[in-house]
Amino acid sequence: MAATWWRVALYGSRRWRGFSTSAALSRRTAPLGPMPNEVIDVSNLERLKKYRSFDRYRRRAEQEARDPHWWRTYREHFGEESVHELPKGGDPACLDHHWILAPAQCLAHPKDKIDIGLPAPKVCRTQQLLERKRVLQALRANVEEERAARLRTARIPLEAVRAEWERTCGPYHKQRLAEHYGLYRDLFHGATFVPRVPLHVAYAIGEDDLVPVYYGNEVTPTEVSQAPDLQNEGLFRTACPSLMGVTAPSFFPHQAAQAPEVTYKAGEGSMWTLLLTNLDGHLLEPDAEYLHWLLTNIPGNRVAEGQETCPYLPPFPARGSGFHRFAFLLFKQDKPIDFSGDTRPSPCYQLAQRTFHTFDFYKKHQDAMTPAGLAFFQCRWDDSVTHIFHQLLDMREPVFEFMRPPPYHPKQKRFPHRQPLRYLDRYRDSHEPTYGIY
Repeated sequence: MAATWWRVALYGSRRWRGFSTSAALSRRTAPLGPMPNEVIDVSNLERLKKYRSFDRYRRRAEQEARDPHWWRTYREHFGEESVHELPKGGDPACLDHHWILAPAQCLAHPKDKIDIGLPAPKVCRTQQLLERKRVLQALRANVEEERAARLRTARIPLEAVRAEWERTCGPYHKQRLAEHYGLYRDLFHGATFVPRVPLHVAYAIGEDDLVPVYYGNEVTPTEVSQAPDLQNEGLFRTACPSLMGVTAPSFFPHQAAQAPEVTYKAGEGSMWTLLLTNLDGHLLEPDAEYLHWLLTNIPGNRVAEGQETCPYLPPFPARGSGFHRFAFLLFKQDKPIDFSGDTRPSPCYQLAQRTFHTFDFYKKHQDAMTPAGLAFFQCRWDDSVTHIFHQLLDMREPVFEFMRPPPYHPKQKRFPHRQPLRYLDRYRDSHEPTYGIY
């Protein structure tokens, strides 16, 4: 039976429309530039350039990631504000120097953050390869080490591993942790630096034990409530066994009763500034800090000989306010600096006098000092904070309590079908006790 004329016309039009659409889609627009890996000859991979080391590959990969490419997304390629352009309402001071601190609106993207730290040390790649070759040859020639590794009884010197970590990738790990905790955002309005000078901080507990400050571990206010015992070298007694400082035991205010032992390596003739600030503890201004300790014009690593511009005050995180971030910052001075405008009386128990802004402090002295070291911990309320408020600060202790909302009950039903027997207990008068929510 022959098909009807309308069915032939309908199917023919569909086939014609599908053919025209596919033909139009097959005409692809030429790319705006070279495609990734277009220049690589995949037919002969042996002729490709060998990096011979992971460091060379990493440097090349980072350079390739920074280079602009046409295939970037529209928002990333066209939506960013230039760091060198002054945004609307911005501070003209952010264009005075090529590395001056800028307000938050001057920083368009995390990859464009201004580095205000010390320059990276120059490393001789040839010397590194020779040293690595010498170590490998020594290990291969050591029969005892080979036997211990085979029997899984080899001993790894943790102190040597930590020293190697501090010398190589440790500063960059610390920078990533500080970025994670928002220290650079709140201290320097987004500018960043690599803590290239290892700063060792530990609070003494009794005569033999130390509670170290790493990079985000928790310290109690009692442990940090006394002034630090200042040392020249990083001699830790019985500290936390954590190697890289990422995890550590919990701290409470009573552990921070005394100031810590602060150690770092410094050359003769150099001068330093050390401060301890609380980023989250201000009771009146949300963007302000409380300055807990400030030592200036420290000769070399002799911290005890520095000028105590602001005496030590134990941490006092208010009850119910959660964890507070406390940051130790070490600045390297180019010359002796007059800090008379930043001096606090001793003793200083007026919180108004301890109101502090690290951004303004650094911006004031940025021509003569550079951030070089960093260590920070977290602290929350314990019973010793009450003593600090009552005895030292001579004020009532603020308490922030969570106001639990009243329990929600749906509208009462006149005929509660399939409800528990004590359904009406939910809808008693407010002064009558309830016996639970069903």
